[in-house]
Amino acid sequence: MSASALADDLALSVYDPATAGNDAGAPTAPATGGEGEPHGRHREARLGSTDKELKSGAAAADSVRTAPGTPRQRGEVMDAAGGSRNTLPRPCHVLVLLNPRGGKGKALQLFWSHVQPLLAQADVSFTLMLTERRNHARELVRAEDLRRWDALVVMSGDGLIHEVVNGLMERPDWETAIQKPLCSLPAGSGNAVAASLNYYAGYEQVTKEDLLTNCTQLLCRRLLAPMDLLSLQTACGQRLFSVLSLAWGFIADVDLESEKFRRLGEMRFTLGACLRLVALRTYRGSLAYLPAETLASRRGPSPARAPQDPADTHVVPLEQPVPPHWTVVPEQDFVLVLVLLHSHLASDLFTAPMGRCSAGTMHLFYVRAGVSRAMLLRLFLAMEKGRHMECHCPHLVYVPVVAFRLEPKDGKGVFTVDGELLISEAVQGQVLPNYFWMVSGYREPPPSLKPQPSPRRKSQQMLPPSERP
Repeated sequence: MSASALADDLALSVYDPATAGNDAGAPTAPATGGEGEPHGRHREARLGSTDKELKSGAAAADSVRTAPGTPRQRGEVMDAAGGSRNTLPRPCHVLVLLNPRGGKGKALQLFWSHVQPLLAQADVSFTLMLTERRNHARELVRAEDLRRWDALVVMSGDGLIHEVVNGLMERPDWETAIQKPLCSLPAGSGNAVAASLNYYAGYEQVTKEDLLTNCTQLLCRRLLAPMDLLSLQTACGQRLFSVLSLAWGFIADVDLESEKFRRLGEMRFTLGACLRLVALRTYRGSLAYLPAETLASRRGPSPARAPQDPADTHVVPLEQPVPPHWTVVPEQDFVLVLVLLHSHLASDLFTAPMGRCSAGTMHLFYVRAGVSRAMLLRLFLAMEKGRHMECHCPHLVYVPVVAFRLEPKDGKGVFTVDGELLISEAVQGQVLPNYFWMVSGYREPPPSLKPQPSPRRKSQQMLPPSERP
């Protein structure tokens, strides 16, 4: 069946090989060794060498639902026997949520040409749902019986993962729903989450079909790892969750203004950045944050989390001043502010080369007004290889944090959360550590919740004198 015929025939945009008689839904013999070789030279070892471990670790049956109000400990996925596991079962059945209009509009074609053959070899059956509009995936996961699938596979850009996670968190049984493993298959414009997972798996930076193949092979190998979630609150009372980033200023403008170039794929951001550099703007606001190093020195017993809602334990209501142990950046003009959970901001933008944050910690970057266009362009070009911190730009500040507050003062600029528009008003957020599971390329969980502070001398080099502890 051709991709175009499939799209025409699916009135409900749902396709299940098991019921349609497609070979992809029929039982297949597990592939021996690795299911193909990933693109890009591995920095350490081949992923395919773990196949025997996967078979023994994935012998459990389908995961079961926990009763509402009895959340299990973060960092555990329960199997049918009641034990914990960090792999998907073999065989497994996944729900694929695919945006056929994402990126260059070739996601469905890429699924059949690059993804489905690998899934068939790896004994992964699937149900395919095509999203039809903005927030369609959010609506679907809010209503679906998630017990039907072992994982939710999101094939699009970062915006669709944002929809899925927020849909799961809006369910009455959110504490159970957010435990359903997720997988990112890149077919959008940015694909930052997929690029970060590719990096964490030990592979060199690749893009486009190579990145899609690598991420599909991670799904075939079934390894899971816990991921942090960013909890956000706005002045108007909105509560939402981010899987990647919050941006204000230059980056947010480029993200939104380049939408009209979506058919260019990843090149849309390069073009958008060049256009915004020509008409460079500044944005007045105030910024405050809780440095990871400060929290490490103050950490005591964690307060109990309210059972009805994820608790933000490090922030106070927006109408109140930030706690005294926070760092406050005086009100001033910024070029950009970026809060980032992962290593990449796009598949070809290695924004956080300092490595993956400790659980419960995120990257905070900001650029003060006064930076030249030439330096900003130099930073942007160096970011492809993660070399921008070597430019020693005096206007660029980086610090690992666990919480932040950002208040625009002049009404200029917009926020983007995972690439999606957010109204420009005061916003604050904190990391929820190890809050959900994603298909990844390593077994070991991220570092402990306690942040690992950098040496004092190195930290002070990254902060202006007024903000050093």
